[in-house]
Amino acid sequence: MKKIAILGSTGSIGRQTLDVAREQGDIEVVALCARRSVELMERQIREFRPRRAVMWDEDAAADLRIRVGDLDVQVLSGMEGILDTAAMDGYEYFVTAIMGMVGVRPTVTAIESGKKIALANKETLVTAGHIIMPLAAQKGVPILPVDSEHSAIFQSLNGEGKNPIAKIWLTASGGPFRGRSARELKAMRPEDALKHPTWEMGQKITIDSSTLVNKGLEVIEAKWLFDVDPSQIQVLVHPQSIIHSMVEYEDGGIMAQLGVPDMRLPIQYALYYPERRPMPGERLDFYSLGQITFERPDVETFPALRYAYDSIRRGGNIPTAFNAADEFAVAEFLKGKISYPEISEMILHSMETCRFIESPSLDEIFDTEKEVQEILSRW
Repeated sequence: MKKIAILGSTGSIGRQTLDVAREQGDIEVVALCARRSVELMERQIREFRPRRAVMWDEDAAADLRIRVGDLDVQVLSGMEGILDTAAMDGYEYFVTAIMGMVGVRPTVTAIESGKKIALANKETLVTAGHIIMPLAAQKGVPILPVDSEHSAIFQSLNGEGKNPIAKIWLTASGGPFRGRSARELKAMRPEDALKHPTWEMGQKITIDSSTLVNKGLEVIEAKWLFDVDPSQIQVLVHPQSIIHSMVEYEDGGIMAQLGVPDMRLPIQYALYYPERRPMPGERLDFYSLGQITFERPDVETFPALRYAYDSIRRGGNIPTAFNAADEFAVAEFLKGKISYPEISEMILHSMETCRFIESPSLDEIFDTEKEVQEILSRW
């Protein structure tokens, strides 16, 4: 029986992780953590009967305590409750399915406590890869990627031993605005950007997919996960989202992982690695597919991808500035306070304006986030 805790259980990845637990039948969900979705958290608790539940919002936690008062579950709140859960005994996999930099400290705590990390929180490595990867190596803790692209790379590396990577082909759907001009993007509204052509995701990641910020974050994450130079990571627009990423070796051979767009596959692969379990659902039909296509990313119309590479080149706390600016800008865009192109403009402004820290500590990472928020509040 595998025992897991999920950080972000009410979000898209968290819900699909629970789908895997439900389908497989041999996963015990020890703890669930979420922001403020009380009704959904109550339903999850009643189905999976965890020993602990944590709500980021204290009012939500108070409400939840009343709702599940008839059950034997401890309800905590805030970062203190999350960190205590990350460190608690009694489970082996910590699934980081929450969005944002709030996932960084719990991941550090879970690694220090010897937990295996099923990583779906990009911000952890984008902002603190220089801390996370050496710590995981020191503790002997595996970082198992859950993002479909990084899982595809991870799977494509299996069986290759120490053969060096020549290039990573990181695929991207292109999002809902693929082929649009910069002029057309000025009129795009949140409801337009939220219409992703292939994946069903939360609002933030769907907007990030449309701007190619999400792909930029994945480039930074891949650098840390697979110990490659950013020049070895090439983004490839693949609208059908069938090839989830590829690894090219020094002899020119390329290994790829293919499948229908279904996040349950990389989640299940991370939790059962190296075993492959049966999984219900649609299968890829090559006869119906007919063809797959590829394009270069348009970094002139979608410059945020270029800014992501710039942030890695500069290093230090600049990737944190990139990420923090995007979080701030996307929230403003969803509220209708800024235009769509301003998301990328705010990212560049923050990268150029914040003070540079060559090797930031965890505290300095969060100081950078606050500095970026202050910079953009004057936008």
